[in-house]
Amino acid sequence: MAQPVSAFQAAYITIEVLIALVSVPGNILVIWAVKMNQALQDATFSFIVSLAVADVAVGALVIPLAIVINIGPQTEFYTCLMVACPVLILTESSILALLAIAVDRYLRVKIPLSYKNVVTPKRAALAIACCWIVSFLVGLTPMFGWNNLNKMRRSQEANTSQTPFVIRCQFENVISMEYMVYFNFFIWVLPPLLLMLIIYLEVFNLIRKQLNKKVSSNSAEPEKYYGKELKIAKSLALVLFLFALSWLPLHTLNCITLFCPSCQTPSILTYIAIFLTHGNSAMNPIVYAFRIKKFRTTFLQIWHQYICCETDKNANNLDNTELGNWPLERAGTIPDVPYRDLQKPL
Repeated sequence: MAQPVSAFQAAYITIEVLIALVSVPGNILVIWAVKMNQALQDATFSFIVSLAVADVAVGALVIPLAIVINIGPQTEFYTCLMVACPVLILTESSILALLAIAVDRYLRVKIPLSYKNVVTPKRAALAIACCWIVSFLVGLTPMFGWNNLNKMRRSQEANTSQTPFVIRCQFENVISMEYMVYFNFFIWVLPPLLLMLIIYLEVFNLIRKQLNKKVSSNSAEPEKYYGKELKIAKSLALVLFLFALSWLPLHTLNCITLFCPSCQTPSILTYIAIFLTHGNSAMNPIVYAFRIKKFRTTFLQIWHQYICCETDKNANNLDNTELGNWPLERAGTIPDVPYRDLQKPL
């Protein structure tokens, strides 16, 4: 039987529920905004939708399952393993979506003239599908055998002949720390984060060079284009920074658990690290609202038109300037940008 819920667990559950209540509506709003506003319907925002879907699933699925694991009911081993795996799938999906966003922003500033020919909707959809397939393969690896089943059987010799094998359902009882550190962290978390850091540094470097070049040539339109790209790149880099800040503490604790078995990690630090990982799913809509005008404007339109039920004849006719959209994004070209300026080597 499951243990009675303590006051500490009740506080934990309350905080988790509050995070879910912010994460789910916030990310549904992101998906809604992209669907509603044509100015947001390009490759970058397709990847943002993929990221938002993962964050909705964190609030709607992972957090309830995390609460179940925290209570620690008695379950069959593979049932508990299935409860623990979704967070691994969604974490990897978020990382790969962030990587796709970084690559997309790089291409926008590296090859602005041919960007629309290279990053087509079909290719973006294919990239998103590949990200989710890889995420499922990485996250379900424990189901294929890399888990603690043999370890738990050895520690509970009295149950070795019992089928099915029943344990107290906790994350560390079913998920191998070797998998979490060597495979999940060292291969599928840390290298993509470092690669994204390099990509964003190169994006900022390219934009800085172009802005300096346009200032010297007194060309206003290219300066405006690259200025807009700089602002969006900063916002998306902030999303990446918050993701790393939220997930690295928990992975650091996993490394300590694996490499220093005798080290005692205070449980409060583990809970804080868990709250950070789950809370990250609620951060992105806030970043979009404050940093990206297209989202902010569409969020306000949704609020007034659908939440407050205010009828506005002009609600569906927001011009591209108000939405922060550029006519070039529809045509696939950069208006009024001298071709020779964009062809100069960076």
